[in-house]
Amino acid sequence: MSDELLKRIRSCKLCKAHLPLPPRPILNFSPKARILITGQAPGIKAHDSNTPWNDASGDRLREWLGISKEDFYNPEKVAIVPMGFCYPGKGKSGDLPPRPECAKKWMTEILQHLPNIDLHLLIGNYAIQYFLPSANAGLTEIVQNWQEFYPRFIPLPHPSPRNNLWLRKNPWFEKDVVPEARLLVQKALSRYPK
Repeated sequence: MSDELLKRIRSCKLCKAHLPLPPRPILNFSPKARILITGQAPGIKAHDSNTPWNDASGDRLREWLGISKEDFYNPEKVAIVPMGFCYPGKGKSGDLPPRPECAKKWMTEILQHLPNIDLHLLIGNYAIQYFLPSANAGLTEIVQNWQEFYPRFIPLPHPSPRNNLWLRKNPWFEKDVVPEARLLVQKALSRYPK
């Protein structure tokens, strides 16, 4: 059933007129997945390689989570479902926001196909705003108070090199939050059937 859904999503052209390149929805999931990662939208390297988080942001995210590429890209362990499925194009300072059509059309149906999620990581403002609309705080405060949203969600900043200044200003994140998130990721992965 999820294979059929993925096939439909991967052939989606809903926002084609708004994209700088032909649509190439980049996501992966399986009903067996224990971890769900929701970021913003694929970057140009992900678009070109048809592989999510295939850039410096992905390297940093995997480092934060203490997860191998093998586990990260195994959809039976980790579901990767961004807010926007296609590369949205370049803006003045980084990529444009994810197209809103994807989440509106697909997110509810996708979540229904993920019954075993133990840990849902919200990466960056777009995912946080979508899944935590009543949080009523900025990213820094939400990430500082991540335990308020656990066990349902763990909000994290985007691992982009563009956020190096934020990381320098907020050393508590890599000192306190990253080790906790890493432990929770390992715990969720340990529940994956051998």
